[in-house]
Amino acid sequence: MKKTFMTIILALAATAVFAQDKKPATPAPAPAKPAAAGVVIEEADPVICTAGEIKIRQSEFEAAIKTLPDQYQQFAAGTGKKQFAEDFLRMKILAAEGFKNNLQNDADVVKQLNLMRENLVASAEVKKLESSLTLDDAAVKKMYDDNKKDYEQVSARHILIAFKGSPAAQAGKKELTEDEAKAKAEDIRKQLVAGADFAELAKKESDDTGSGSRGGDLGSFGHGQMVPEFESAAFGTKVGELSPVVKTQYGFHILKVEKRDLTAYESVKAGLEKNLRQTKLQEAIEALKDKAKPTYSEAYFPPPPPPAPAAEPATPPPAAKSETKKPEAKKDPKKQ
Repeated sequence: MKKTFMTIILALAATAVFAQDKKPATPAPAPAKPAAAGVVIEEADPVICTAGEIKIRQSEFEAAIKTLPDQYQQFAAGTGKKQFAEDFLRMKILAAEGFKNNLQNDADVVKQLNLMRENLVASAEVKKLESSLTLDDAAVKKMYDDNKKDYEQVSARHILIAFKGSPAAQAGKKELTEDEAKAKAEDIRKQLVAGADFAELAKKESDDTGSGSRGGDLGSFGHGQMVPEFESAAFGTKVGELSPVVKTQYGFHILKVEKRDLTAYESVKAGLEKNLRQTKLQEAIEALKDKAKPTYSEAYFPPPPPPAPAAEPATPPPAAKSETKKPEAKKDPKKQ
């Protein structure tokens, strides 16, 4: 943490140099008025650290803490306060030495100071733009309605019958061909339709041993969390009903949907407002850029080369079927 603090403090040094270069020295505080007997008058903005001619006031120190990344501010204002003060003082001492050596007028330093100045002013303009944005409740509600499926969840159970080569195939258990696995899954579904207990059959037959030990219970999940075929069956099956037998790369599944939920608008309204505000802010910034009609030097920014033409197979298969690879981010239902 100490090394990290010092790195951050040195990054703040240029800002401090710029501020000292552009602003007159802080006038000395007026002499304190005599205190009445028995009364202690506290300075409104006391000096909390000195080193030679350098004085650091409480307000300056606390303002410096606010420039830290969020994850460091609490530490610097609490148990790390003294450590931060030491690093901040080192920065001030280095800056003072730099002024003595006239480094504030060094060409590279001037360029960096100008860049930091523009960056700070740009950040202030972003805050100004953001404060001027107005959010319409109807627009926030429309955002929710247009993306309702993102807030849908189902609770379901499943029984998985794996086939040979499936990632869910159990070691030491008889391997089934795809036809055999499908036939077994269809037979189990018939038993369930006839009144067999889903949880008992899941414990006995499911090759998803994790959920099987819980009677096939997968808990709740939303869109995008399961492989596509499984998700489609789960969200397409009515509460209390069984799905048809569904094939995935793991085997054949029978699902029973137990509950369907929709996260209430009020629960997500604050997050939607934040997202909408960010969208509007980005649009406002892009509008400023577009209005300025930027152009770029093609000599310095050459256009990307055209994509190479796709190679055609010498003998295309007569009835090839495209395969869609399962996205890595999807959840494996057998691991629930």
